[in-house]
Amino acid sequence: MSAEEVREVARSVADHPVVEHGARLGYAANGLLHLLIAWIGIQLALTERSETADQSGAFQTLAATAAGQVALWATGGGLILLALWQLTEAVVRRTWGVRAKSVAKAVVYAVIAFGAIGAAQGGRTESTRQTRDLTRSLMNRSMGLVLVALVGVIVLVVAGYHVYKGWTARFLHDLAEHPPSWVIGLGRYGYIAKGVALAMVGLLFIVAAVRQRAAESTGLDGAMRTLMDLPGGRVPLVLVAAGFAAYALYSGARARYARL
Repeated sequence: MSAEEVREVARSVADHPVVEHGARLGYAANGLLHLLIAWIGIQLALTERSETADQSGAFQTLAATAAGQVALWATGGGLILLALWQLTEAVVRRTWGVRAKSVAKAVVYAVIAFGAIGAAQGGRTESTRQTRDLTRSLMNRSMGLVLVALVGVIVLVVAGYHVYKGWTARFLHDLAEHPPSWVIGLGRYGYIAKGVALAMVGLLFIVAAVRQRAAESTGLDGAMRTLMDLPGGRVPLVLVAAGFAAYALYSGARARYARL
């Protein structure tokens, strides 16, 4: 089968109604997870007591009710189809940079999807522990501290891209038509706030490498809690949590306006 024939098959898969509607469901599900993270972050800021402020905390919140378990199954299914659509993009696109980004997104969506399905089946995941285990595993390798610091730098680059994408409204390229102004406003705020949170995650990796302590790398939950130690008390955390809520609402709108 020639490369062009492979692209045609990928286009056919991407254009299938099940995949297209499933991908839109995936964007909506991603929005739901970010909304729950935002809610957990607000609770953390106001009471200092909450589930972990990351996707595992969101999964645990949903798994606590029967309706939430149904939502977890829907989230898993939608994100798997969104991952599949991203893979078709990697095949169809001719630019290597776009292909790499599509593959990376597909992997992320698939990991979150299987986490949601696992939570729906009664399993419990701890993102913070997984991040620490990853950091510890890297540290035990040759040049391990350099690898951990490199992970931190990569996360910082991703964070910077989120801020850039929000500040310049570059996310409009992901949409099929010009959305209402409120969607643009939510997208700007959401991407920038998420970029700030990811920057904190990246810095924690670097701190772990510098101090040679895997326990310093605590993922998104640790980043959200670190925000409370910044000048301004709990205000930075509230602003970032509100940004996650804005990103959640933008993701919901993206389910309608996404370029598929």
